[in-house]
Amino acid sequence: MSEELEQEAASVFEDRLWHHNGWEARVIKNEDDDGWAVAMTQDGQAEPSLVGPWTMGRDKKNPKPLDVSAFNTLVKTAHEVMRRHEQHLAAQLHKDIQILVNGSRVTVSLDIEPDEDNPSATLTATTEDGSELAKVRVRPDHSLSRASAQRWADAGYPRPGED
Repeated sequence: MSEELEQEAASVFEDRLWHHNGWEARVIKNEDDDGWAVAMTQDGQAEPSLVGPWTMGRDKKNPKPLDVSAFNTLVKTAHEVMRRHEQHLAAQLHKDIQILVNGSRVTVSLDIEPDEDNPSATLTATTEDGSELAKVRVRPDHSLSRASAQRWADAGYPRPGED
């Protein structure tokens, strides 16, 4: 059986549960009020990527059934939420600052390697053409600012503890 047919066979299309192409949309009772919510969970994930309000049906008691249009919109929205989360995480783990050193632009980068047991970070200085001027290990809580980058460059890019 082809992968596409297997995936189609594993798909579920019910009023309150759709599972298709690696995503599950489940309409659930909203715990905060009398309404309904929809939870979007990607296969392999324990927690939903997106939980949002869901429309009431015509009887004003039960939820509106899921349909292909709503499901596709929910998948697109869940992807966007995940992408923003990944961008936010990447921004927390990488930072670039440009400074001038002897009239030339230098980029100072801080890259944090998250690890529950042994997190680390690297501070790197590169020229405009990408040549590496210095690379040193720093504490993962190192605070990179334009002033700290300039001080590091002006001091000759010492290793921590050398300045």
